[in-house]
Amino acid sequence: MDHHHLHHAPQQDGGGAPGVLLPALALLVCAAGYLLLVRRARRRNPARAWSTWRTVSFVAGVVLLAVALLPPAAPFAHRDFRGHMTQHLLIGMYAPLALVLGAPVTLLLRTLPAPRARLLTALLHSGPARLLGHPVAALLLSTGTLPVLYFTALHDTVTAHPAGHWLLHAHFLLSGCLFAHSVAGPDPAPARPGVRARLVCLGCAIAVHAVVAQLMYGGFWVRVHAPVAEVRGGAEIMYYGGDIAELLLAAALVATWRPERRAIRAPAVRTT
Repeated sequence: MDHHHLHHAPQQDGGGAPGVLLPALALLVCAAGYLLLVRRARRRNPARAWSTWRTVSFVAGVVLLAVALLPPAAPFAHRDFRGHMTQHLLIGMYAPLALVLGAPVTLLLRTLPAPRARLLTALLHSGPARLLGHPVAALLLSTGTLPVLYFTALHDTVTAHPAGHWLLHAHFLLSGCLFAHSVAGPDPAPARPGVRARLVCLGCAIAVHAVVAQLMYGGFWVRVHAPVAEVRGGAEIMYYGGDIAELLLAAALVATWRPERRAIRAPAVRTT
């Protein structure tokens, strides 16, 4: 890493009124909508109560997004690369896992009228949905974009504009949700392969995160214009914070895994 070319790229501060009110309102609407669906599901079928843990998980995901997108974290992320990396982990790894474990699609299927539920089911079984829901595609969209973001000029180009920041946040969130869903999500996933294939994809994500973080810490190929201390601090946050998030995802996969049971045939009884 050429230390002479590291400097702060001009960035917009995300602490203005629109940058606070709009995401706060969107998150409130999201949480309120989920809670309203939970109430509707319980009224529709009291004997089949919605899991409290699912509700807690989804609300926790919304809270994590609020921590990442609102002050004091958001303004800090705009002026310090370590804050950016913390924001990246919250939006792209921790919040998606909590949101996905809330099973929002299953909740929708329980509360929608039958014709709309059938339409949503058909959409989930469509070709594009099956492709995006496959762990390999989700891996490429989430983890696979990290070298492009940090080893080219893309990061500085995108973060130089407020709209670019929000596009980057949207990419982190959506791709993170796709990956968490494809690996360990409780919602329907017609294209989801077996546990072994999902563990391989998760292992690849762990390896890519580790390699990118180590290269960034060592100053190899990194194209982020920030002080060396910030880049190395961000690399450490990616390395250790990413490991914890991926261990949580692995734990979610193990917790939801059910081994296939083979039918055991009783030996034939010979009669004489």
